[in-house]
Amino acid sequence: MTTFSAQDLQLLANKDISQKQVLDQIETFEEGIPFVELAKPAIVSDGILKFTEAEETALISDFDAHKKNTSLLKFVPASGAASRMFKALFAFLDSYDPKEDLDSFIERTGNAQLRNFFNGLSRFPFYKKIEERLEDKKLSENEKAVHFVREMLLEEGLNFGFYPKGLLPFHDYGKYTATPFEEHLKEASDYAAVDGEAHLHFTISEQHISLFSKEFEAIKERVLEETGTEYHVSYSYQKASTDTIAVTLENEPFRNSDGTILFRPGGHGALIENLNEQHADIIFIKNIDNVVVPKYAVEVGNGKKVLAGLLLRLQKETFRMAELLETGTLEVGQLEEIKAFLEDQLNVRFSEKFSSFSIAEQIEVLKDKINRPIRICGMVKNEGEPGGGPFWITDRHGHVSLQIVESAQVDMSDETQEGIFKGSTHFNPVDLVCGVRNHKGEKFNLLNFVDKKQGFITSKTQEGKELKALELPGLWNGGMAFWNTVFVEVPLVTFNPVKTVNDLLKPAHQV
Repeated sequence: MTTFSAQDLQLLANKDISQKQVLDQIETFEEGIPFVELAKPAIVSDGILKFTEAEETALISDFDAHKKNTSLLKFVPASGAASRMFKALFAFLDSYDPKEDLDSFIERTGNAQLRNFFNGLSRFPFYKKIEERLEDKKLSENEKAVHFVREMLLEEGLNFGFYPKGLLPFHDYGKYTATPFEEHLKEASDYAAVDGEAHLHFTISEQHISLFSKEFEAIKERVLEETGTEYHVSYSYQKASTDTIAVTLENEPFRNSDGTILFRPGGHGALIENLNEQHADIIFIKNIDNVVVPKYAVEVGNGKKVLAGLLLRLQKETFRMAELLETGTLEVGQLEEIKAFLEDQLNVRFSEKFSSFSIAEQIEVLKDKINRPIRICGMVKNEGEPGGGPFWITDRHGHVSLQIVESAQVDMSDETQEGIFKGSTHFNPVDLVCGVRNHKGEKFNLLNFVDKKQGFITSKTQEGKELKALELPGLWNGGMAFWNTVFVEVPLVTFNPVKTVNDLLKPAHQV
């Protein structure tokens, strides 16, 4: 039985974490987290919608016609640091001696990322700025390569290696370079603005608030002039109360050298708390590094409008049926209509026993199924990108549902499960449009729709000692497990993340 000292209890109080939360997390470590059971991939015609051009045009028109009466918000997870973008370049600084010819070093190490970086050097948005900073130094070509990377990454230079990713220069417009933060503002003017005003919410690391605030002040007049949109930007941080306890390999609380219990950030699933505090009718969710240059902006914006138009259309029917269910005096035909809508339009699956329930019991089940937040998720064709995808799963109670599943949630030692996962035709680009209110206009408590059994247990080290860490259910995985879910195929151009610095050389990031 785990016991807590007075010092432990004070730490919990400071983080606003209850003893029960910690004990429940320790129990999760002891029991383990079961793998998700995949039933089959979601594909076009079985879990993924694919619209014709005419259907897309109609959905866009629906959204444009109704958005004036709707509060819109763009929600952007933006706490990621840029360090992972530059992993290969940090390794280069550690291992390269300028006495060796650079081409020979690249050839010897077989480092294709490094070759692509130096071949594309002049096409990076920060190239001119760094060149200007180096022009007074008399350097050989090999020395210049090292100095360029040092100037880019390290604290005595531009310090990009330790910046938030959202504030790095991504796109070169000649007179200025634009960060993904700026590009998200411009993009929001297309689909998340009403009457010339757009609201955006960024989740960031607390230590970066002054950097984001300063950037907004520097660019807001330029972006207002360019888009004709006034921006209302808010920020929040991952809450200390969402940190999770780390444990030893024996499932005892892991203690730092000073005796304090080690807590770790709970991963992006913790952001369900931040999302839950937003009150817009429609919330667009998109990651900070997934932006494009203007020539692709219309197609990306239209993709978002298609998803939002579908959400409005489905909500209209959902709300009508939820009101019908509240009367409690429905005929059998009406119950069948509601059940068919839930199955055909919202991908809800019912127990085989449903038909044997009394009318009153059926009404209660239908009320439970229809009174849920709705998420419309864009899906792109799978072209080998790592990450999650759309699947039909069977949960521990035998219930079938549509979910976004990551590879870490699947037992890849099971050939059948591995085969289903690899048979997925589509990939999750984190392109979501969410409806978080019920038919009365009341906001759902999103914390009631999380599957807490869909977290992740990972192995880490601290001060040279092994430990086990717990990540909360991912924001769009277990964090939204009990939402009503619709998947829609969207164009590949909607997915242009910058995971490594070389991604900035792709067409979507070249002005």
